[in-house]
Amino acid sequence: MTTTAQQATPQAPATNDSYVIGVDYGTLSGRAVVVRVSDGAELGSATLDYPHGVMDTTLASTGAALAPDWALQVPQDYVDVLKSAVPAAVAAAGIDPALVIGIGTDFTACTMVPTLADGTPLNELPEYADRAHAYVKLWKHHAAQPHADRINDLAFERGESWLPRYGGLISSEWEFAKGLQLLEEDAELYHRMDHWVEAADWIVWQLTGQYVRNACTAGYKGILQDGQYPSREFLAALNPEFADFAETKVAHEIGQLGASAGTLSKQAAAWTGLPEGIAVSVGNVDAHVTAPAAQAVEPGQMVAIMGTSTCHVMNSDILAEVPGMCGVVDGGIVSGLYGYEAGQSGVGDIFAWYVNNQVPERYFAAADAAGQSIHQYLTDLAALEPVGAHGLIALDWHSGNRSVLVDHELSGVVVGTTLTTRTEEVYRALLEATAFGARTIVETFNDSGVPVTEFIVAGGLLKNAFLMQTYSDILRLPISTIASEQGPALGSAIHAAVAAGAYADVRAAGQAMGKLNKNVYTPNEQSAAAYDLLFEEYTLLHDYFGRGANEVMHRLKALKRDVAAASVAPVLGTETRSGGVSTPENRDAGERLATPLLISVPADVNSTDSITDGEVFA
Repeated sequence: MTTTAQQATPQAPATNDSYVIGVDYGTLSGRAVVVRVSDGAELGSATLDYPHGVMDTTLASTGAALAPDWALQVPQDYVDVLKSAVPAAVAAAGIDPALVIGIGTDFTACTMVPTLADGTPLNELPEYADRAHAYVKLWKHHAAQPHADRINDLAFERGESWLPRYGGLISSEWEFAKGLQLLEEDAELYHRMDHWVEAADWIVWQLTGQYVRNACTAGYKGILQDGQYPSREFLAALNPEFADFAETKVAHEIGQLGASAGTLSKQAAAWTGLPEGIAVSVGNVDAHVTAPAAQAVEPGQMVAIMGTSTCHVMNSDILAEVPGMCGVVDGGIVSGLYGYEAGQSGVGDIFAWYVNNQVPERYFAAADAAGQSIHQYLTDLAALEPVGAHGLIALDWHSGNRSVLVDHELSGVVVGTTLTTRTEEVYRALLEATAFGARTIVETFNDSGVPVTEFIVAGGLLKNAFLMQTYSDILRLPISTIASEQGPALGSAIHAAVAAGAYADVRAAGQAMGKLNKNVYTPNEQSAAAYDLLFEEYTLLHDYFGRGANEVMHRLKALKRDVAAASVAPVLGTETRSGGVSTPENRDAGERLATPLLISVPADVNSTDSITDGEVFA
């Protein structure tokens, strides 16, 4: 294991010298940050890359191939972050651990852990170590798409009252679809499982010895609305054995955001080097916890956490149905307001896929000679031309569409390529496509009576100034940026401070500890007008491929699954079936696209490892 620690720029001591720890669990790594309670100063940090990474082609324990659209992780990697990154961050900060009063965590979502009654993950039982369904299903595990489709169809037919709260569709990424997949593909494991646990809650369980379910993931990912889960009758109609899923596998004590889930256990104190008995805040989602870190908890402030994917969160005092939203939850971000969520399944991952598979070697050599990352080099080349000069439009669906179509059967497209199209032009079209996707989300909120008045960016992608200006021009909104490179970890630290009693509530803590650079980018009218024309073309393609006029993407995905089922021996357990959707990460170049991109793939560039926040433009 490799832990990377970093000391922040020295800052003058404050009169209040107590500290909190924020731990952010991302897709490929976990990072801990030491934060001063009085003013939010970040004094030291450390990161651990998960030893097992993301398993989406093979199962690490056996080397057996996984079917398409799977994405698994090993829960012990999460504990290793506590053992490694937390003490390293404290050492880098140079503080006395005795002055730490609380620790908070956040997680990707929906990331699910099947456990026994005591929290032991099923993969840690020797008899199940070779069973894929025994492992963590990461947020971007999309193999449950057929199960999500059945849930959506049945909910629509029955007129379930909770469905409009999720924009009319629930996702294959969420708790119930993944749980139904587990039942129907490995019933033995399903019945052995006592709890179907969000990783956000599992890691808090490891810290405190107590299982508390956080209100955020319960509402957004677990279909808990107005205190109720989907009924037994509804679940039984999906599968009779699924009838008691909500009450026996999912339902548990709910902890409110910013509250204490318990105190640090003796065992976790030994792992982390922190004092036993300090406050541990209720778990949270990486995107939602970032809002107070960016001082964005008022109605209309949309926060976009831009990394491998983008999650959009926003508070409002209005309860409305927004088509394709990921959910609206009372108190889902801060108490007293409705918290809305939307998202894009692929953003930085798309840029990384393109660089790793479509860029000729000469560009890498030129970037090295210029002392730049390949992403920055391509960006600088792309920025030389005016808007529309490349003659291209792309659809940002290489990992499906989360909002507003909620369809992971969709795939990426670039229209307009010719024999003179250059590498950097396609790259720019992909950057623009993600901004067009964000505008589609913003306009859908506006049209639904939930106005977006401010757009605030957090995450690694804000390092690219051209990308940020492009977003401002396309959205026709000023772009503010979080003044922290570790927004989720800072947000978790803010919640830890509230749980420890240092602040009355999350709003007050965010005001004191959060950091924001206001209106860093403003729209350029000439560019914005040109992008308006391109957005019209994007919308035509978006609706043509995404709203049923042409189902070619779905047909190609089905064909791909059929071929994969015939050629790959999946390790799904006692029962197996093909199904789900395809994602571009970490697959051989020949399997990668359901819809071909009309550009060459050099033979020596075939890695599609996912990126962590900040890697694209660092």
